[in-house]
Amino acid sequence: MGGLHYEQFEVGRIFEHEIRRTVTEGDNSWFCGMTCNPAPIHIDAEYSSSTQFGRPLVNSIFTLGLVIGLSVQDTTFGTTVANLGMTDVAFPRPVFAGDTLRSRTTVVALRDSRSRPNTGIVTLSHEGLNQRDEVVCKCTRQALMLRGEVA
Repeated sequence: MGGLHYEQFEVGRIFEHEIRRTVTEGDNSWFCGMTCNPAPIHIDAEYSSSTQFGRPLVNSIFTLGLVIGLSVQDTTFGTTVANLGMTDVAFPRPVFAGDTLRSRTTVVALRDSRSRPNTGIVTLSHEGLNQRDEVVCKCTRQALMLRGEVA
């Protein structure tokens, strides 16, 4: 299924996204390398063993990207013009290699675009949950979405 057009979104609609993904140590190492983040809490098992977590944490920006990515197929695939911003980003619980994440999205608000009549702005609340249904990531995202028909 492709993404939804602006007028197909309804405030209050909740999407329980079916696709899940198990995070690997390689995902975390690769992401840290690609983003030039050498923080030992992410890439150094020996260092991390002496922290309160006892092992490396998955990079939170990877987690945020994954949680939003897991939502795309059901919501914005091929119908997003642009992400306008993300606010209220929080990571209430850590993510570790071996955790399996899924995503839940709630439509929070809809607004017509004042400058582009063929689009509207959708505000989405994303939550990432681990295999124990604990929220590990949440954010609010504003996306500029195509309309199905020009207004």
